[in-house]
Amino acid sequence: VQLQASGGGLVQAGGSLRLSCAASGRTLSRYNMGWFRQAPGKEREFVAAISRTGGSTYYADSVKGRFTISRDSAKNTVYLQTNSLEPEDTAVYYCAAAKVFAAVVPGGYNYWGQGTLVTVSS
Repeated sequence: VQLQASGGGLVQAGGSLRLSCAASGRTLSRYNMGWFRQAPGKEREFVAAISRTGGSTYYADSVKGRFTISRDSAKNTVYLQTNSLEPEDTAVYYCAAAKVFAAVVPGGYNYWGQGTLVTVSS
């Protein structure tokens, strides 16, 4: 499956962005999905995950209550709604597909998108 992340940009602290991850090649409903992020000079870190059916979600503590992961099977797309953004959220955000749910390490994912940059100014 090929994944294409989009929706990043420059936003002021307190603002919001909706990131999208569109799939081609295979239906996303076969996969559990996740979002990761990587800030300059840091390792890639887990952000959020959603099960194949969308019935279960899991978040990193740093984004819980501010970010929401969702999926639309008809559009073959997964979303990450990011609210109350902080400068510390600045990173390249990646979507990924996995056979297991809520893997929190990059090695748990089989397919990756190319990333979309989110920059939060103070």
